[in-house]
Amino acid sequence: MAQESFTIKGTVLSAKDNMPIPGVSLLIQNTTRGASTDFDGIFSLDVTEGEVLVASYIGYKTQLITLTNKKEITITLIEDTAVLDEVVVVGYGARRKSDVTGSVSSVKTDELTAFPVLEAEQALQGRAAGVVVQSNNGGEPGAPIKMNIRGNTSINASSDPLIVVDGFVGATMPQAGDIQSLQVLKDASATAIYGSRGSNGVVLVTTKKGRSGKLNVELNSTYAIQTTSNSLDLLNASDFTKYQNEIRANQDNSTPYVQGDYDTDWQDLIYRTGNTSNNQLSFSGGSDKVNYYASGTYFTQDGVLVNSAYERVSFLTNLDAQVSDKLKIGLGLTGGLSKKDGVTTQSDGSVTVGGDDVVSLAMRFAPDKGIYNDDGSFSTNDKIGDQVDNPWAVATQRDDDTEIENFRANFYADYEIIEGLTFKTTFGLSNSNTFRGMYMPRTLTVTAGQGLDGRAIIRENKSKSVLSENYLTYKKEIGKGDLTLLAGYSYQKTTNKGSYSEGTGTISDSFSYYGLWTATNLINGGSGAIYVNETEIQSQFGRINYDYDDKYLLTATVRRDGASNFAENEKYAIFPSAALGWKVSSEDFLKDHETISNLKLRLSYGVTGNPSIDPYQSLASIASLYASSNGETVAAVTPNQPSNPNLKWESSYQTNIGVDLGLYNNKVLLSLDYYNIDTKDIIMINKGMPDYLGFYNDEILTNAGEINNKGIEVSLNTRNIIKDDFSWTTDLVFSKNKNTVTSLINGVDWFGDGAPSYFSVDDNYILREGEEVGLFYGWDYAGVYQGGNFPAGTATITGGVAGDPLFLDLDDSGDITNDDRKIIGNPNPDFTWGITNSFKYKDFDFNIFFQGSQGGDIFNMTNVQLNNGDANTTYDYYNNAWSSSNTDASQPRVGNNSWREISSRFVEDGSYIRLKNIAVGYTFPSENIQKLGIENLRLSLSAQNLLTITDYSGLDPEVNYYGASGDNDTSSNTVRGFDFGNYPTVKSVSFSLSVKF
Repeated sequence: MAQESFTIKGTVLSAKDNMPIPGVSLLIQNTTRGASTDFDGIFSLDVTEGEVLVASYIGYKTQLITLTNKKEITITLIEDTAVLDEVVVVGYGARRKSDVTGSVSSVKTDELTAFPVLEAEQALQGRAAGVVVQSNNGGEPGAPIKMNIRGNTSINASSDPLIVVDGFVGATMPQAGDIQSLQVLKDASATAIYGSRGSNGVVLVTTKKGRSGKLNVELNSTYAIQTTSNSLDLLNASDFTKYQNEIRANQDNSTPYVQGDYDTDWQDLIYRTGNTSNNQLSFSGGSDKVNYYASGTYFTQDGVLVNSAYERVSFLTNLDAQVSDKLKIGLGLTGGLSKKDGVTTQSDGSVTVGGDDVVSLAMRFAPDKGIYNDDGSFSTNDKIGDQVDNPWAVATQRDDDTEIENFRANFYADYEIIEGLTFKTTFGLSNSNTFRGMYMPRTLTVTAGQGLDGRAIIRENKSKSVLSENYLTYKKEIGKGDLTLLAGYSYQKTTNKGSYSEGTGTISDSFSYYGLWTATNLINGGSGAIYVNETEIQSQFGRINYDYDDKYLLTATVRRDGASNFAENEKYAIFPSAALGWKVSSEDFLKDHETISNLKLRLSYGVTGNPSIDPYQSLASIASLYASSNGETVAAVTPNQPSNPNLKWESSYQTNIGVDLGLYNNKVLLSLDYYNIDTKDIIMINKGMPDYLGFYNDEILTNAGEINNKGIEVSLNTRNIIKDDFSWTTDLVFSKNKNTVTSLINGVDWFGDGAPSYFSVDDNYILREGEEVGLFYGWDYAGVYQGGNFPAGTATITGGVAGDPLFLDLDDSGDITNDDRKIIGNPNPDFTWGITNSFKYKDFDFNIFFQGSQGGDIFNMTNVQLNNGDANTTYDYYNNAWSSSNTDASQPRVGNNSWREISSRFVEDGSYIRLKNIAVGYTFPSENIQKLGIENLRLSLSAQNLLTITDYSGLDPEVNYYGASGDNDTSSNTVRGFDFGNYPTVKSVSFSLSVKF
């Protein structure tokens, strides 16, 4: 009699780490009946007792299981000698990496947690080809992170990638220890499913989930000691006095400089030994019906600058339930509270507001001054240059507190309608509240004294986002082919509101910024000081994947987006893409090749977008102003700007050609990509409106620019030695990107400011057709003038004498003016790279990671300030300055006539090689710890940024000064390579403990 069939439910786990394996093929032997595991490693299949189930997955040994009458089974696969061909997450789904046609980089979980980081983005530096990651302010506690994928694709809009966490679009990155998988989608084939938000690449993050089995509790704890990586060799008080007197002699000033009573090393005063502490406790487990994962993390940091600190508490919870054979639901919750104690850095030159920044003040402040005056007040720099508060006072007296609250909830339901057809719906809500309070007390004489009686500032921002997505997925085997269809609808609404208040004349310093309500002089924050805005975006999207005979791959994607922030005639746009893949190694002529174990060719083309503008910017607007009526001042309004009903999306047209190669049974894996990105309809400011039209603002946004990015990416993974007791693997990434401005409004150069406002020349970077973005613009230094006739083609600034700097005289006027400026440097690196070597011997492991950048100039504005004569200076400049007895000197005389000039004299090569991380760890043998109730115990010691090889004379070659605006704007694409007052990069030694029960 025929046996009755029944349905089994199973989970497939890896024997290495007991983690679920998605995409495992389950096939009843000698039949065509089968299934595959989902992202949680779960499958279901109709079977008959006595049949043999074959479980296979690339990178693991195939396992045969004879089925009994059990309806629930767990299969554990053992890793094969070949490297895993893992499943990677793509937009609204997952695919085997071998079947991916787009350009996707996967970053392993152990790479994200290899060394302590505040944000998971920091761990991507040097780990993924085409991805450039940098802190916006060195080692500042809580500093935002700047990340670019394949260069800057815009001028005024953000070039930050889209971050999607557990399906929530526009999320913030979770803690590194909570991440199960991370993929970087780079080409249009991979990102076009996100349409108007895909131009800058997409980072897909999946957080950890629970699995069936016993309760697992894990504690990960790290403590790090931090110090500054570098400091400048500045003059002491005695040499500073000599320096100032030489300046006065050169400037015909007969009044001698009188040395003060102190010899203060201001850098030594403001720097201290810092530390970080990160503690994460998580637990997970579940049954056949319900799985859970929850974690809590507490991070603290005392910065290496006095009075700077950061503290954050965060949590994450994932709950998944198998309600029936067809329905699965889940809920994810995450949130956090953080507080940042800030110290002002990266001066914008607004001395009266910012007190200048602590780092540059410590370099420029007179060393013969003490912290306090004789009357107990704080000293100021009142003998030379600008009067500014001393760095110790600014660091310890100024309050700058930022508090951020984040919360996100995401619910999903996944229902199998019929075999092969599933419907998934998600609903998410995120909320973020930011409060920043700043107070400059009366004790800061320059900043908030001298009749101001304290200065208080309060800024608040609230953001809320609601997301609903619904999509169908259909999978069907058609002959030798596998077809997957995806169709869906998405709706997201984001609301932002905020306010800015500032005032002077508070009743007392005791109330700090909360005393703003007592201010006698409220300062108008200007347009947008109080605001509310809303953005809605609704989308339809679809994708086709067709894989024929495990050889030929096709992916086609389309998304139609409509956004409320765009103009009346251009609210909707369509973003298509297509990609082809050919698994050459599956062809008969290469199938059993002894050397080539994998060869796949990829080709893709598509269009992606950039949201580009804030709400309402395409609309006509009015501006408020004051007018006179009957001799009295009255409030009035005037037309501000006309509407632009045809303002539309910035769109990137992307081509990608890729090769994936595996050699020697995949012991060597090589991935090569070439890409070309043409970004068109870039939104720029057109200043061409004539005044007689009567608009208050003569600027209007228009689609007028184009930028091209092209480059190559290389990822190389080699398994050099794999033995039972010893292994050695190497991972190398290499990226080369070149961006070019191909079109600007009427072909006219575009200028901007990347230097503090008190520097002598504005417009110190340039956008020019045919050139790269953000090039330095200034005078071309031609050496030191020796007197007499100028060398051919050179001149000095008016009044130049022997010892003053020479510059190229481009207009042959015999004098140096603004007309003699030219492009003097390029901040964009030629290429970036990273290489990691990992070794394992028995229970010991060792990891060493180098990261570097080649090319890319730095404009050293610190040296501009320190060589100016109205501040301290370095021994390097002082000892190499021109004098009548040192005419062969490379540097101009002290007290020369250049006055903070923007010239190539201060442009330096920013290339560097950095030992980013070196670590050694020990995992205790399980037989020694199991009797203590411990499943896994690991100790490690690591060090970060121990060694940097560079010719750059500044504090650090990884600089990111954000320009004269003084606003830490992470969307800036044009202010690059300027160095002034950055928070210093730190060296760290870290101790880590990981224990699992």
